[in-house]
Amino acid sequence: MIMKKLHILLLISSTLLAAGCGENEEPGIPSPVFDARPEYVDFYRTAWEQAKAHIKYQPGLAQPLYMDEGFRDEAIWIWDSEFMVLFCKYAPKVFPGIQTLDNFYYTLHGNAGSPLSVWHPDNPPFFAWVENDYYKFTGDKAHIKELISEKQFLQKHFELFNTMKPGTKFPFPICNIGIAVEYKGIGYNWNSWQSGMDNTPRKREMPLFWVDAISQQALSALYISRLARVAGDKAVEQEYKDKYEELKEKVNRYYWDEEDGCYYDIREGDLSRTHILTPASFWPMLAEIPSQEQAEAMVRFALQDDKLGGAVPWTSVARDDVDFDPDGNYWRGSMWLPTAYMGIKALEKYGFFEQADSTAEAILDHMWQTYSQYEPHTIWECYNPSKPEPASKATSASTRVKSVKADFCGWSALGPISLFIENVLGFYEVDAPSATVRWNLHQSCRHGIEKLSFGNTVTDILYEDGVVTVKTNRPYTLYINGARYAIHRGKNTIHPTI
Repeated sequence: MIMKKLHILLLISSTLLAAGCGENEEPGIPSPVFDARPEYVDFYRTAWEQAKAHIKYQPGLAQPLYMDEGFRDEAIWIWDSEFMVLFCKYAPKVFPGIQTLDNFYYTLHGNAGSPLSVWHPDNPPFFAWVENDYYKFTGDKAHIKELISEKQFLQKHFELFNTMKPGTKFPFPICNIGIAVEYKGIGYNWNSWQSGMDNTPRKREMPLFWVDAISQQALSALYISRLARVAGDKAVEQEYKDKYEELKEKVNRYYWDEEDGCYYDIREGDLSRTHILTPASFWPMLAEIPSQEQAEAMVRFALQDDKLGGAVPWTSVARDDVDFDPDGNYWRGSMWLPTAYMGIKALEKYGFFEQADSTAEAILDHMWQTYSQYEPHTIWECYNPSKPEPASKATSASTRVKSVKADFCGWSALGPISLFIENVLGFYEVDAPSATVRWNLHQSCRHGIEKLSFGNTVTDILYEDGVVTVKTNRPYTLYINGARYAIHRGKNTIHPTI
C-alpha cells in the first residue's frame, strides 16, 4: 500500500514538474498584478495551491490523473468537474481540467466502465459550453474534431439527457439516489440533488419543469453547433442550431414572466410560473435566449439588494424569499461560486460589464475577508450571505453544522482565479484561434497579468500611470475598452483612452 501511494505521488509530482511548477511563481500559471489589493494576488496563489492538492490519481479511469471536486473520494461529479475546467483553463499544462471530462465521456458514452461512482449522471449537462471556453485558450482543433466528428461525445450527452428517466440503469456505479430527470416536451422534470442545488427552496413547488435544465440543454445545443463549425461539420452545425432555436422558443414562451422581467421554473400541472428567484434564472441569459430588452429587465429586477444583489451578491435564493436563511443553510441563501460565476458570465454576454465586474469584486472581497478573519484560513464550499464566514448547513430539522466543506478548490477556486483575472483585472475574453485578448480596463492602479498563455502565445500586459506595456513572444490583437491595438512580437507601448 505504501509503495502504491508513493507511485501515485511520484506520478503527480512528475506531471507538475514537467509542466514547470516552481515553489511560488510557477511557470505555466499566469501571474497577476494588482497594486490596489496585493492580498488578492496572495489569495490567487493560495487557490492554485489548494487546487493542486486536488489532483488525484485513480487507476482504471479513462484519465487516471484528474481533478477531484473535494467532496467524496469515491465519486466523480459532472457539474463540479465542468466548473473546475473554467479555472484550469489558465494552466492547462499543469492541471488536468479538460482531461477530467473524459472520465464522464468514456464512462457514459464509451463503455469504459469506472472504478468510481458517477454520482449524478443527470447533473447539469453543459459540457459543450465548457469545451468551447477551453478551446479558446488552447486552440486545439483536433480535440474538437474528436469530440464532435469522431466520438460524438457532446451530441451523445445531449441526447442522453433527453432520454434518461427515473429508473434508468447504467453498467457502472451511480449514487443510490438514482436518476430524476425526464423530458416531457415542454421541459424537464428534475430534482434538487440532480440539479446540483440540493436543498433549494424551488423544491416547495414540485413537480416542476426546471428552467435551468431546459436552458442548459439550449446552451449545449448552441455550443455544439459552434464547435461543429470549428470541426467543419456543417450537418451537425445546422442540426444543433435547429435544436437550439426550438429550445429557445420554448423557454421564452413558457418560462418568461413579463411582469417581473425574469425567467422562472414552471409548475407541471398548470404551467404557471413559481416566482422563486435563484441564480438558475440566469441560465437562459447565458444561453443567449432573452432579447436585449429582456436581459435589461432581468438585471433591473434580479440584482436588486433584496433579490440576488446586496453586499454579498448572487445569493442562492432571493433575500426576500420566505426560505432565505441569513446564515446560508447551503442552497437557501449561501453564495456559491459556480452559480455566481455563471451569472456573471451571463451578464457579460449582454454587455453588462459594470454589474458583472462590481459583483465579481464584491464576491472576491467577501471570500478574502472570510479567508483572513475566519479560522481555519481556507477557501470554502460556499459562503455566508451576511458576514465573512463560511455558510451553515442543516443536517436535519434540528441540527445545524456551522461550516461547510473546507479546502474547496474545487469550484470555489473560480473566485480567486477566474473572477479575479476576468472581472477584477478585466481580461474577460481570451481567444487563441483568432489571437485576440479583450480587456475591460476599469482599474486605476498598477495592474495587469504576466505569463498569460493562449495557444502558443505567452504575454505580459501591464497598466501603470496611463500607459499599457505589452510583451509577447507572438503577435496578437488586444482590444482595450473596445479599441483595437495590433500587438507585435517583443515590447509594445500603448497610451489608451480610458
